[in-house]
Amino acid sequence: MNLRESNFRTSLTIWGFTVFCSLFSVLTLGAREYSPACIHENMRQTPYPQEYHRPYLNPVPLLVPQQMKQADFLQFALSKEKDFSGNTTVVSKPVPWCMFNPHQILSSGTWYWRFRSVSKSGENMAWSPTYSFTITGDIPQFVTPSFEVVRKKIVGNSPRLYCFLEDDLKKSRSKIYTHPEYNLMVTSGREGLAANYATDTLVSNHVSAMVVQCEKLHTAYTLLQRDVYADKMAQLVRWLLPSPVTDRRIENDFYAGDLAYLLACTYETCYDRFSVKEREQMEQLMERIIKFYKRRFFGGTENHIFDNHLWQFTFRRLLQTSLVLYEKSPEAREFFEYAYELWTCRAPATGFNRDGIWMNGTCYFSANAVSLYYIPSLFSYLADTDFLQHPWYREVGKAMVYSWPPLSRSVGFGDGHEQMNDKPLVIRSAFAEFLARETGDPYSAWYTSIDKRYEMDDEMRLYRMVRSESKKPIAALPADEPKAVWFRDTGEMIANSSMKDYRNNLCLSFHSSPFGSGSHTHSAQNAFNLHYRGVPVYGSTGYYMNFSDAHNLLSYRHTRAHNTLLIDGIGQPFTTRAYGNIVRAFSGEHISYALGDASNAYCGISEYPMWVTNFAKQHLEQSVENGFGETPLTLYRRHIFLLHPDKIVIYDEMEAKKPVRWDWLLHSPVKFSIDEQTCKLVTRNEEKQFTSVAQLFSRQDCKITQTDRFVVPPNQENAVRGEVFTNSWHLTASFTPGKRNRILTIIQVQPDGKQAVGIQRDGNLFQCGDWTIEAELDVKKPASLYITNKNNQAVFGYGKSSLLINGKSYRPIDKTASLLFDKIDGSWQMQERMDRKPQLTGSNR
Repeated sequence: MNLRESNFRTSLTIWGFTVFCSLFSVLTLGAREYSPACIHENMRQTPYPQEYHRPYLNPVPLLVPQQMKQADFLQFALSKEKDFSGNTTVVSKPVPWCMFNPHQILSSGTWYWRFRSVSKSGENMAWSPTYSFTITGDIPQFVTPSFEVVRKKIVGNSPRLYCFLEDDLKKSRSKIYTHPEYNLMVTSGREGLAANYATDTLVSNHVSAMVVQCEKLHTAYTLLQRDVYADKMAQLVRWLLPSPVTDRRIENDFYAGDLAYLLACTYETCYDRFSVKEREQMEQLMERIIKFYKRRFFGGTENHIFDNHLWQFTFRRLLQTSLVLYEKSPEAREFFEYAYELWTCRAPATGFNRDGIWMNGTCYFSANAVSLYYIPSLFSYLADTDFLQHPWYREVGKAMVYSWPPLSRSVGFGDGHEQMNDKPLVIRSAFAEFLARETGDPYSAWYTSIDKRYEMDDEMRLYRMVRSESKKPIAALPADEPKAVWFRDTGEMIANSSMKDYRNNLCLSFHSSPFGSGSHTHSAQNAFNLHYRGVPVYGSTGYYMNFSDAHNLLSYRHTRAHNTLLIDGIGQPFTTRAYGNIVRAFSGEHISYALGDASNAYCGISEYPMWVTNFAKQHLEQSVENGFGETPLTLYRRHIFLLHPDKIVIYDEMEAKKPVRWDWLLHSPVKFSIDEQTCKLVTRNEEKQFTSVAQLFSRQDCKITQTDRFVVPPNQENAVRGEVFTNSWHLTASFTPGKRNRILTIIQVQPDGKQAVGIQRDGNLFQCGDWTIEAELDVKKPASLYITNKNNQAVFGYGKSSLLINGKSYRPIDKTASLLFDKIDGSWQMQERMDRKPQLTGSNR
């Protein structure tokens, strides 16, 4: 492959003003030339890192596929010397897991590493082949101390569960009665006191309810030191202990995590209230759970791209349990060390994500929020290192605001996108409040000033009532708040007309992810959502009730439920192989832009056992009739723009090895008014009082149809969370079969009292109000796009050998580059970009 990568900023003086030309992470590499099977392997098959990997962080963790571990332990060697001599060489102790963290910044240059299996008896097997990787100065740095530092802090430290709050706790107790959440805390404590399982014959059925009650009681006791709360906690456990807990119950990771924490929290808080026999019984049950889950964690979790449940709750609960039992159980000590190394290696969001956005779906950030607060707080205290300095934490405040704006439905993707909440969830608000207090993040402070629903949260109330707000800044968006943000690692771009005017904001979100699909993400590469005044104009459709019902498989996570393409009616499978990537993006004052490449996303069927099983349970096949299978697609690149303040432009380039039907999809909560002759699509939102007009242009004929029916409707019997089902409208523009196609879409969203302007067309030239758009729609000619505005100097160009900028000719560095001339960061700049290659963590084949 011919790769050219450069990072530079060149000053050019042109016609009296300075123009900056920059290429950021530029690669002169077409999508079709770079197409590994996947970017991130679902379950690791490839040792990481190697010479073709670019590390996400310095230091980079060393990861070995579980199947390459041939004995009880692995031992790692890392060095700048190929023969592992010299003083840079580090050799780890043998460990029962498949990862190694250097716990030191690695100097720039080439590093070498290898591993070997070691038996319990001490027999050393042969070293693996030697792998190499390169550290460069532009890799973000985040280093944690060795576990030995943490271990020393644990020993003799009590209490442990909330040791990071102990210094502030004494101060807070003296003024607790005046705290804004005092009455809410007392009310929650009373709810815990009201719990009664005295006559229940199988108390172990109620562990999930009991752990909620325990949390409320623990907060009240910690703050008020009144025996009534601690006595009730002990009583809950006494009711539980005689009730049998089977291995089958423990196999449920949510149940196991709740049970472990219920015991650990009560054990630590009420230690003197239990008899020796009771404590022994609690210790044995906690240790049993830890031992049970070591089999799932050790070797597996560090090598899985993201095991939802284990990360959401179970990991934190077992971490807390092993911390409480640390000096009494070798199993607990080993698990706690593993947990520290795992978090350093693969957290806070896969370890391959510095964006702050949640790669597993916007809504499911909430399921992880408590862990994302608690674990860095604990480790920061024990390691005397600020874990919130990780690049992901530095960006998460901004990501939260953009992916779920205030007084809005979620604009993101993945399971739960359809939730009717017009405000971010309570726990999301609670996490934002934590972040504002701990880091002074302005986005989080602004977020919670608009919505103080965090006060309703019980799980993080102890933190809020103890920790001061000294770092919390004035609640205002930063003055340099960007119109658009490109989340490079996760593959999303979100652009706003005005985040400050959030009640009237037009928000465009675009998704093309290197993580592919599966888990809580959907088969939605190159899909977009468009929201106005907090509600969808166009958005993903369907309802999430579980992973496995037919509606979920065929009408929710399937590509047909999203604003993207089908190829001969076939979508993208549920697998990390079905990946996309946002290869370019710009954020200007007048033009926000992204280019998504989903050329590799239409790649057959899912091979993952969970999905294979789920289809079998519903007696469904991953067949062409159901929208799954191989396609001859070779190219699908989508250029998408927000032309500020109110116009969306989409330019699609598609190619295939043989003629295919191109099904262009658009979904609306209200019915479309369709003019088939002009391909004009109009929707009207009566409640929010706005109208959207979309118009399609192509050299190929198309037939436009719509329906308000799902391929498989949601089953009301599965609506156990009170879901209310309403039919959306699903529009398909089916283009005449061909090997190539180009489609230009222009969308205008206008509030009542303002009409969309008419679009004047002259061949490939389109006049839309102040904007002129020149789009090459002839598939026999190279793709190109040229956008200008008659009232300002903004210019976008793609595929043009020369551009006219303010009356002057400019020749791009590369004809296939995307070029923007716009006001950026307060000054007029020229930016030019080629494709940004995704950062591979698997095989390069």
